[in-house]
Amino acid sequence: MSKQAIILAGGLGTRLRSVVNDVPKCMAPVNGIPFIHFIVSWLKNEGIESFIFSLGYKHAVITSYLEKTFPDLEKKYSIETEPLGTGGAIQKACSMVTGEQVLVINGDTLFNINIGSLVKTHIEKRAACSIALKEMKQFSRYGAVELDANGRITAFHEKQYCEKGLINGGIYVIEVVPF
Repeated sequence: MSKQAIILAGGLGTRLRSVVNDVPKCMAPVNGIPFIHFIVSWLKNEGIESFIFSLGYKHAVITSYLEKTFPDLEKKYSIETEPLGTGGAIQKACSMVTGEQVLVINGDTLFNINIGSLVKTHIEKRAACSIALKEMKQFSRYGAVELDANGRITAFHEKQYCEKGLINGGIYVIEVVPF
């Protein structure tokens, strides 16, 4: 099983600026604790041993917090000097991955799934990329994901009202190809 994760936390957090304008989105306090604390703690509990933090906007705030709060955590930092987008951030961070697969998770979302089961299915299916999907009802805020009978993604639909459907949960397992 993959024991390494990339946490994507480099965005500008423009939608959250009106509420939290002085820190990156993943540092928004939840009951006085930065959100990223919950992600790291959950991933450690799920068996992740090594972390790569993909950072950009106000990255020093995040690295300072992580160094102080998790001094013994095995961690590396992939710092964007200019915004690379999600794909570019993942590609840059993958240069630090040591295994064949890596878990990738958005630093502003917590979607409680069994990571071991996701990785196991990914390996069994010999997938290049696996995405954790979440069933939702009566939503318009998210794009919907369409699957075929074998569980393969056939389409991503733009945001529109759906009575019921699957959304991208922001957790991926990807095969790492050396570049």
